[in-house]
Amino acid sequence: MNREPAVREGARAGNPLRVSGPVLFGILNVTPDSFSDGGDFLAPEAAARHAEALLDEGANVVDVGGESTRPGSDPVPEDEEIGRVVPVVRKILEARPGAVVSVDTYRAGTAEAALEAGARIVNDVTALRGDPRMAALAADAGCPVVLMHMLGEPKTMQKEPRYDDVVREVRDFLAWRAEYAIAAGVKPENVILDPGVGFGKTLEHNLALLLHLDAIVDLGFPVLLGASRKRFLGSVTGADEAKDRVFGTVATTVLGYERGANLFRVHDVRANREALAVAEAVRGA
Repeated sequence: MNREPAVREGARAGNPLRVSGPVLFGILNVTPDSFSDGGDFLAPEAAARHAEALLDEGANVVDVGGESTRPGSDPVPEDEEIGRVVPVVRKILEARPGAVVSVDTYRAGTAEAALEAGARIVNDVTALRGDPRMAALAADAGCPVVLMHMLGEPKTMQKEPRYDDVVREVRDFLAWRAEYAIAAGVKPENVILDPGVGFGKTLEHNLALLLHLDAIVDLGFPVLLGASRKRFLGSVTGADEAKDRVFGTVATTVLGYERGANLFRVHDVRANREALAVAEAVRGA
């Protein structure tokens, strides 16, 4: 049955990302199987405490996800995703009423429930392809929406991904999805692009996207980089454990900032915030 989205008015109260300087999305996975912190924050109380820690370290946004999208992962039912995400969103905002919360989902039902609970941003790894209702929901909510490139789906995306020209193909895809979002009613200033580092890309593909990130920036929309703790960093540094890839992550953050990205989705907020502060100081010297 069709009905108007029931989105809390707070989601329409201006763009929460209109701040000076780089923006850090602190990652909060409320899942049992995420690649880096799966199972760490399943309980809403533990998740809310970690969200407060991320905010205290300098996160501008807490990005809450209730379904793992690591390579090889399986989807979960929408009601299960909602049951993981919504209580956490509420607890974060009970503890920190001024916090900005993003919901990492491609399902309109989950996004609607999270926005109604007080989230203000939608982060969609399918770039509005996963649910035909998502574009209208984001447009009605008037909220920022992250459009990410992914080749295939999480279950199969790392099985021999191939491109003729990864930078051109990712750029063209994101331009197409931005046009789609705007045609559906999303305000241009609410469109954010994410090249999807690690989502259906080999090491060489990821490095090429980082090297030529300015090609995505040149589309004229804010660009979010999400390379935190990803496997390709371990391929470069030899760090087998995801939690040991902090230094490699910081390098991608600074390189991305130098190439024009201004939003960064990270697990380790303080390390990335301090690296960006130095990069900003050098740029402004």
